[in-house]
Amino acid sequence: MTHPSPRLHRHVLLSTLFLFALLPARVRAATPEPVRAGVQEVVDRELSGLLDDYRHIHSHPEISFQEKNTAAYLAAALRKVGFDVATEVGGHGIVGVLRNGDGPTVLVRTDMDALPVKELTGLPFASEATTRDDQGNEVPVMHACGHDINMTCWLGAARTLTRLKQHWSGTLVMIGQPAEERGAGANAMLNDGLFKRFPLPDYCVALHVNADTPAGTVGYVPGFAMANVDSVDITLRGVGGHGAFPHSTKDPIVLAAQTVLALQTIVSREINPTEPAVITVGSIHGGTKHNIIPDEVRLQLTLRSYTDEVREQTIAAIRRLARGLAVAAGIPEDRLPVVTVKDEFTPAAYNDPELTERLAGVFKTWLGEGNVYRRQPVMGGEDFGRYGRTEHKIPICMFSLGGVSSESVKASLASGKGLPSLHSAVFAPDSEPAIRTGVTAMSAAVLDLLGQK
Repeated sequence: MTHPSPRLHRHVLLSTLFLFALLPARVRAATPEPVRAGVQEVVDRELSGLLDDYRHIHSHPEISFQEKNTAAYLAAALRKVGFDVATEVGGHGIVGVLRNGDGPTVLVRTDMDALPVKELTGLPFASEATTRDDQGNEVPVMHACGHDINMTCWLGAARTLTRLKQHWSGTLVMIGQPAEERGAGANAMLNDGLFKRFPLPDYCVALHVNADTPAGTVGYVPGFAMANVDSVDITLRGVGGHGAFPHSTKDPIVLAAQTVLALQTIVSREINPTEPAVITVGSIHGGTKHNIIPDEVRLQLTLRSYTDEVREQTIAAIRRLARGLAVAAGIPEDRLPVVTVKDEFTPAAYNDPELTERLAGVFKTWLGEGNVYRRQPVMGGEDFGRYGRTEHKIPICMFSLGGVSSESVKASLASGKGLPSLHSAVFAPDSEPAIRTGVTAMSAAVLDLLGQK
């Protein structure tokens, strides 16, 4: 997940705070209908235990593909409230199924993995965990992306819905997904038979905490909400030699400089201006010493887009430009660039517009219109989109959950200093109101989709 631009960040903060301030007291305190009263009662009763869950999950993070203990914790919690639970689905993924008569099937997903970040929040339950990454390096681990909040809300919704079975009919499928941060967990679970071994959902829903709006609010985006994400490696090869005799070499560092600049013209001059796209060169490596022209330079790129057409056009243009510049520089045919599109592609997350607008209406009814707002799509990645891209064409919706205290938001607006973003070592959400709102919103969404008995 990524953070919006500063201008968008400030606009969202101002608009959500303004709407919240205008929300009439009689609406906030309106007497709920029986089903809402039931949800409120369960959430009130469960909140203390959920905060304990949150602190435990937060202080025991595990990075992608290592979520063994996290998965076991969530699986045990589901079994305790009556779910049939399968483990090791697509790695450390878990699937809990609760059948409650005839009706639709709703899948609720949470992500489970943390990040290799050293926590600096100063919380009393801050993570001190370390682990070995894929390269064998010892790295710190932290839930810097808020997946601990996501999991806690997911647990709370599972407990709430099992205690209110008299109000709904159908099948509830709760999945804990590994490796979201690597963009690989959803695909791994699907390849391991998620939609074949378990009930096929009519709807898939998820939430994600964010770092730029007040706790107590919920945001939604119909249509494209998150982007296609591709990682691309470019190896530019030259003919190395002495830095004092450049005429006897083919310098890949100069070629790399030309290539980095030329890549920026793809979005500005080849992609339709109405179609979002990003090409960022995030890493460049080449050379060992001042006076040595190296044989090669390696570039690492991240690409973002929404549509498959723009994605394919961007990749094709990168290949063409890299080769063309190398030919123009006189690079021999056997030394032309190698462009590699990495396998860990994350497809764009497309929220079904009808489903998303339906749930937005539910949230406004339950939380008050001033606490529900339409967000702008962003170019961050989220592999939840894969659940809507199978041959089944299942409608999906991921909504966002405000995670920052109102006081912090106001202080940020007054000072002009930005709030800590997701993936920051100091990101510390306002857990109690965020979890209360997340559990309520997710329970409300599922109850609406499953319908009443």
